[in-house]
Amino acid sequence: MAGVAALAGVGWVGRDVPAQLGGRLTGARAERAARSPRFRDGTFHNPASTRTMVADPGRNLVKELIFGKQKRRPDGGVPLLRPSAAPPSDPSRELNVVWYGHASALIEIEGHRVLVDPVWSDRCSPSALVGPRRIHEPPVRLDELPPVDAIVISHDHYDHLDMDTVRGLLADQSAPFLVPLGVGAHLDRWGVPEERIIELDWEESHQVGGLTVTATAAQHFSGRGLRRDGTLWSSWVVAGAHRRVFYTGDSGYFDGYAEIGAAHGPFDVTLMQIGAYDRAWPSIHMFPEEAVAAHLDLCGGLFIPVHWATFNLALHDWSEPVNRLWVEAKARDVRLAVPRPGERVVVDDPPAVDGWWQAIA
Repeated sequence: MAGVAALAGVGWVGRDVPAQLGGRLTGARAERAARSPRFRDGTFHNPASTRTMVADPGRNLVKELIFGKQKRRPDGGVPLLRPSAAPPSDPSRELNVVWYGHASALIEIEGHRVLVDPVWSDRCSPSALVGPRRIHEPPVRLDELPPVDAIVISHDHYDHLDMDTVRGLLADQSAPFLVPLGVGAHLDRWGVPEERIIELDWEESHQVGGLTVTATAAQHFSGRGLRRDGTLWSSWVVAGAHRRVFYTGDSGYFDGYAEIGAAHGPFDVTLMQIGAYDRAWPSIHMFPEEAVAAHLDLCGGLFIPVHWATFNLALHDWSEPVNRLWVEAKARDVRLAVPRPGERVVVDDPPAVDGWWQAIA
């Protein structure tokens, strides 16, 4: 009886795992993916040859993960803020960013709101019991978000695309989901109506009110189960009549940033991935210094770091990414804002960097 109960418990806990894995490309969606210049031999590819892991002789990553001395969590609680009211401004020139933690952010631009990579679940994992768990709570509940005009997803990894968050947004919001090619298969499996799924290849755009949202290149990979690269990954440009925003998604440093800057910049603000890097996977995540170089390649104005502080996804210290970023930004004279989760940054009047994370690191 105990064995039966244990098996039943495992089955109950894992009941959502198959759905969390998402869908597979079939039919018209698969046919469209196959026409992409990035698709061959059944999977998507980066323009340059990349590896998700590189050999590091003499290093045992598993041992380092378990016994490493890195300080991967802060000593104190991460300070959370509820977004203050947006200051009065000319709607045609409005540009604010609210960072909710990790890569989740709200872009307020020229009277529109664009939500990027929303993840509100406790873990970025197919399981509710195992996998990286939040270091801090979301600063607001999902149902407290204001109405948004578009929901943008960079790729299908669990820390960027979360089934429960998507289902919550499906109930609370009416905005379309703008996703890279193939990612619509996951949304379709989770009940998102076809008319709310907009799939884009790199350099394809979709109009949202007065905004043009464009999928742009990134150097990364995809996959939610054992199969990799069955869907595309992207960075994103959000452009109004007067203001422009760039979001990296996840990416290694590559020469595509200069090309994006030339084609779509300059940008008033960039949201740049700075965390979860390691010399074992240098091609697919940027080091903080590379993120600054990419920002300059993009002709960026204000730099706002994302992809740090919320989930422990690498072996570096919790605060190392932002400490390295601050040093490099000062050395290269880059305008920087490091908001607390939930803090609204007015791009034209950003808060001074005050090192808030150092008090809890």
